[in-house]
Amino acid sequence: MSQIESRLQALGLALPAALVLPPGVKLPFPWVRIHGNRAYVSGHAAQNADGSLATPLGKVGLDVSLEQAQRLAQLTALSILASLKRELGNLDRISAWLRVFGMVNSAPGFKQQPAVINGFTDLIVELYGSPRGLHARSAVGMAELPFGIPVEIEAEVAIEG
Repeated sequence: MSQIESRLQALGLALPAALVLPPGVKLPFPWVRIHGNRAYVSGHAAQNADGSLATPLGKVGLDVSLEQAQRLAQLTALSILASLKRELGNLDRISAWLRVFGMVNSAPGFKQQPAVINGFTDLIVELYGSPRGLHARSAVGMAELPFGIPVEIEAEVAIEG
């Protein structure tokens, strides 16, 4: 077991199964694209352990509370880590988290997008430490996100071997 997976286990967290897409949905791109010593991670959503989309769905600040959205951002981190593990074989190969782009399905007037994406950042920094887990980051509000998900996050990481 990798060091990162051991840390996850110690926190009582587990990586979800591969995403189960809604019926009829096909995505013509990879979840993770490796090029050189970089892994580019497509936008991910929060998942349940079985790979289904986590709930609640809807707009943060209307249908979803700040606390629920922060938890969904943490679950999105687990979703991204699961995709990276499937692609890399070992999460310890990640030498640095470089960039994270967080999107929040925001109700009109909701302005706490950075606080939502902190749910992601806090977990990554806890798992990978500083400076390895620190990353450049944007957190923006969106009018809509696919399937009504409250949070979508994409990332770029540096990898070894």
